Amino acid sequence: MTGERLRDSASVLVGLIGSGIQASRTPGLHEREGAEQGLRYLYKLIDLETLGLDASALPDLLTAAQRFGFAGLNITHPCKQAVIPLLDELSPDAAALGAVNTVVLKDGRRMGHNTDWWGFAESFKRELSDVKIGRVVQFGAGGAGAAVAHALLTLGANEVTIIDTDEARAERLAAALCSRFGPGHAMTATRIEDAVARADGMVNTTPLGMAKYPGAVVPVSFLRPELWVADIVYFPLETELLRMARTRGCRTMPGGGMAIFQAVGAFRLFTGLEPDAERMLRHFSEM
Repeated sequence: MTGERLRDSASVLVGLIGSGIQASRTPGLHEREGAEQGLRYLYKLIDLETLGLDASALPDLLTAAQRFGFAGLNITHPCKQAVIPLLDELSPDAAALGAVNTVVLKDGRRMGHNTDWWGFAESFKRELSDVKIGRVVQFGAGGAGAAVAHALLTLGANEVTIIDTDEARAERLAAALCSRFGPGHAMTATRIEDAVARADGMVNTTPLGMAKYPGAVVPVSFLRPELWVADIVYFPLETELLRMARTRGCRTMPGGGMAIFQAVGAFRLFTGLEPDAERMLRHFSEM
């Protein structure tokens, strides 16, 4: 559907499936940009926690979304990998990453995309473009972790060390990254302090730091001024990890930028229209 035809249509109905997402700014970000584009744009939260559901409800939720005329769905924790077997097709990025954060529903088919990695990369280029990126420690090997590690290596990182409470999952992600970027570009570690001590920067891609999951992936004693620290959690915008890092003199990057730019990509996929990224950045900052 072309942009002009879409503007003349009744409405655009989309949603977000995830757990503990009531504080998400994504609905407001999409709806306001939709209004700016002349659309009747409605973005619904489908919170598994509020509904008393888990990822096993995904088949029913996807079917319901199709029946109710949703143009698409964003997918977040803990469903970015669980949704894949339920889709008809994956974009090259989503297939490579093994994670989906955007599903387009069209003509009875479900197409999975990943805009997370591009969202993180765009945010990083704006906020931390001048930092050393030789060695990076990443916490988390889930769907978001797969996207961020891909982004880091695409941005030029020489080595990404993956740390996850599920060591087998970390090993699988490291192997997948090495298959795409070459041997030695990704590895795992169990000695967290040693890994952080030799790194130029670190990224948290776990839910730790969200209001629902308070805390930080490392103690403050592991942090030093030369280390840059990024977090993909954006509610709260300053997580416990970023607060500690700031007090230690570290450069920091909150998760807001990734949230905005992944939304830019998702809006484009849902509507076929080109969103105004700078306007969406302003909208986010006003929320």
